[in-house]
Amino acid sequence: MGSWGRGLLLAELLVWSSCLGGVAVVGYPAEDLVERLPGQPAVGFRQYAGYVDVDVEAGRSLYYYFAEADGDADKKPLTLWLNGGPGCSSIGGGAFTELGPFFPRGDGRGLQINTKAWNKASSLLFVESPAGVGWSYSNRTSDYKSGDESTANDMRTFLIRWYEKFPEFKYRGLFLTGESYAGHYIPQLADVLLNYNQQSTGFKFNIRGVAIGNPLLKLDRDIPSTYEFFWSHGMISDEIGLTIMNTCDFEDYTFTSPHNVSKECNNAIKDANDVVGDYINPYDVILDVCYPSIVEQELRLRKYATKKSVGVDVCMTYERRFYFNLPEVQNALHANRTNLPYSWSMCSRVLKYNENDGNINILPLLKRIIQHHIPVWIFSGDQDSVVPLLGSRTLVRELAHDLSFKVTVPYRAWFHKDQVGGWITEYGNLLTFATVRGAAHMVPYAQPARALTLFKSFISGQRLPNATRPSE
Repeated sequence: MGSWGRGLLLAELLVWSSCLGGVAVVGYPAEDLVERLPGQPAVGFRQYAGYVDVDVEAGRSLYYYFAEADGDADKKPLTLWLNGGPGCSSIGGGAFTELGPFFPRGDGRGLQINTKAWNKASSLLFVESPAGVGWSYSNRTSDYKSGDESTANDMRTFLIRWYEKFPEFKYRGLFLTGESYAGHYIPQLADVLLNYNQQSTGFKFNIRGVAIGNPLLKLDRDIPSTYEFFWSHGMISDEIGLTIMNTCDFEDYTFTSPHNVSKECNNAIKDANDVVGDYINPYDVILDVCYPSIVEQELRLRKYATKKSVGVDVCMTYERRFYFNLPEVQNALHANRTNLPYSWSMCSRVLKYNENDGNINILPLLKRIIQHHIPVWIFSGDQDSVVPLLGSRTLVRELAHDLSFKVTVPYRAWFHKDQVGGWITEYGNLLTFATVRGAAHMVPYAQPARALTLFKSFISGQRLPNATRPSE
């Protein structure tokens, strides 16, 4: 019997059993079962969390959190989500702020249910990657000097060994998703998985689609779009905007040497940043900001500070950090098994990531993925000034031109519950660009219902609704 047949037979032989008051599946790692998190409402799906060793000799391990699909879990695919940074936590971001099943409560000591969680449509896997992020670690400190290549290779090893823990998922559809610097992580991971598939005579990754929100794809286009966004949203003057547009040659702009543009350009960029100031959240320019607690107390007296903005808890980052550093929470999540000498934080303070990698042009990797007949969706929250839709939309069009793809869906509005959810266009039936109206850099955080509609369309291989009809 071939490896495919053995895998199917294994999946068919999996049976249900009881385990310590929670329901577990034979073949799933009982030691990673999360029975219940502190302050967690009751739910009908299982959660697992723990470590996967990617280099035993170095003592390098990546931490994961897995939320089973809520309903008909055996019929739904697996979706991997990675946050960006580089060096920011997919557990803190995707899993417990954006698209996972829970959000932290306002007091930071409990959880509330996310009614628009993506595990309504798919099982979800979140990984803190690379080592040095969140609770992922290495016993060799030199491993904290990493970059795109080592991150992708470690994630490939992680997935292979995670499937050993969860063999039922080896032959499920795998969707690769993320946001921001995951514009590098996800395509590069897909690339190494495709290389693995080409060399493997047995198991092959069943990649069914790639979707990335507000992704960094090509620095010399994504950087100028920030200042175009500032200008188009009335955040900088005509004079500053025109100076940037007329004097800055962003083709020479890099993360490591951003000042190789003209002095006039650099002065205009500084002026723009000064005018925008520190009291605007650049990741969502329509949201209010959350002040640290001491400043917040003072500003509350002046009625300036606000915790809720357009229905979004803008202080969730503080609540989340408090919750994850509670010993009882870490114990329930099987986290921090080596008693790290620092507290959990959303973005790593120990990682030394190769800044040169941010300059890599990702479009050739997306081209290769599409040439393997894997659908690619790029989606953008339209209130993000960090990686704005203005750059992503142009880059998707350039990629379509390079692939000789024709427009298969003209640029038009899509709808969620009789309201415009955003705008969408499609090229060659494999490349989609979509905006999400009113969304932030973290799309599911600011527009959870519209984000869920987009995700369901993506994994089902359907186009977003183009009429004013209700959508769930």
